[in-house]
Amino acid sequence: MSVHDFTMTAIDGTARSLKDYAGKVLLIVNTASACGLTPQYEGLEALYKAHPDLIVLGFPCNQFAGQEPGTEKEIALFCETQFAVTFPLFTKIEVNGQGAHPLYAFLKSQTLGTEQGQDIGWNFAKFLIGRDGKPVARYSPRTAPADLEADIAAALAG
Repeated sequence: MSVHDFTMTAIDGTARSLKDYAGKVLLIVNTASACGLTPQYEGLEALYKAHPDLIVLGFPCNQFAGQEPGTEKEIALFCETQFAVTFPLFTKIEVNGQGAHPLYAFLKSQTLGTEQGQDIGWNFAKFLIGRDGKPVARYSPRTAPADLEADIAAALAG
């Protein structure tokens, strides 16, 4: 199994198979618009623009202190106008608990947690995925996107 086995709903409501990203390195991030870590959107966009074979995938989540309360349209507009986000965004999902999306259940089962055991600890937890769709590493929400540069370069080279 790999992330390529999942089909997600893009923020515009269309189905998007993650197989579309086969051969690319992915950085999967649960995001929020009203979080102290929200400025990480800037760093995520910088990584996305700097590496043509890296695709950042943003998954809004409202599970942490209600910090992503908006509609998909509001989230997309916020990301575009406040942080000039051009990487793919998807509809809101849950990342923990019984309602956790199967993609996140898979990601958590394949990687060691950094803050809350296997559960996602907060907004902006990051998963680096190799070209084969298999998780390579998991990072704390507090890990700045720029701090992933060496691991991204290694995944891109591999």
